[in-house]
Amino acid sequence: MKLTIKQKVLLEHLNYVIRGISTKNLIPILNCIKFELNNEGLYLISTDNELAIKDFIPSSEIDNIDEMGEMLISGRYIYDIVRKLNNEVINIEEIVDSQVLITTESSSFKLNCNNVSEFPDIDLEFSKSPILIDNKVFKTTINQTIFATSTQESRPVLTGINFKINDNVMEVTATDSYRLSKKRIILDSRMDDNVDIIIPSRNLGEIIKLISDEDKKMELHIFANKVIFKIDNLIIMTRLINGNYPDTNKLIPDSFELKVKVNLENFFNAIDRASLLTNSEEKNTIKLETKKDIMIISSNIPEIGNVEEKIKVNKNNDSEIKISFSSKYMMDAIRTFDSEEVELSFNGEIKPIIVNYVDNDDLTQLILPIRTY
Repeated sequence: MKLTIKQKVLLEHLNYVIRGISTKNLIPILNCIKFELNNEGLYLISTDNELAIKDFIPSSEIDNIDEMGEMLISGRYIYDIVRKLNNEVINIEEIVDSQVLITTESSSFKLNCNNVSEFPDIDLEFSKSPILIDNKVFKTTINQTIFATSTQESRPVLTGINFKINDNVMEVTATDSYRLSKKRIILDSRMDDNVDIIIPSRNLGEIIKLISDEDKKMELHIFANKVIFKIDNLIIMTRLINGNYPDTNKLIPDSFELKVKVNLENFFNAIDRASLLTNSEEKNTIKLETKKDIMIISSNIPEIGNVEEKIKVNKNNDSEIKISFSSKYMMDAIRTFDSEEVELSFNGEIKPIIVNYVDNDDLTQLILPIRTY
């Protein structure tokens, strides 16, 4: 294998596949990036057995292809070398004794190669009926839900995000059992079969870093044990989490005793200031109370002091509410909205708080209250 390529071009694509290598070093071969060079161009492949990334550099972006072939190179070393080279032309050549020679006009590196046959065989074939979804919509959806997933491995299904598709409606849900985030998306086409899968949040976190904000559509190819994302020349495979995701729809009531409209920025800033006098040992608890058209947000640490914030609000009736919750969880939830106002819905001090847009419920955030008595 022998080629010449600009540093900038190679680095751009290595930035993608480096995210697929293993960080645990338990299986050395999973720390490597596979290079496959043919007349069409250069394929770069990485995997940690849970996530796989395959990128393609077309021959039109390669200065010269002298000899086709395959190589398996330590991902971290090749990435760091290319990243620190000047923006110039790089020569990459496989030489004797399973080594690769990387040279520029002023630099020269030799790296040992691994046995290509030891690299996992990854099936990246596509399905016949992919789901098409806008890049921005998918990226925004994950950002609006991923924070609510659990980090506790004792309940693996809660460490992922649940995707349900019925007809042309995709419902994306994340919960750690203390809070819940749900987003509903209307797809361009209808699905013949219902979908109910759980994708690891760690993998989705990596995937959204690779999605551009361009006005394009990506493909989702769903299988029994994996999902393949196709984004232009980039192919990403993630394994699924086995298990049944809890039925979260019954957690969200159909009716409420009180609904309150509040300016999002004012609400966020008030909670942010009130959270200064909370502590993590008590779950960053703050109190919310309404008195007519005024919302009072307060917190205190007995040995330090207390804080009280007042905001003007619009209520749908004369009912009042007193409730306590985690300031961190509420701030995580309301920062996912991009509107001037949000609507808070209550059914008493021990029932969940629901946060929605004022004019639709496409995005729902749920926060469990904290008992303070």
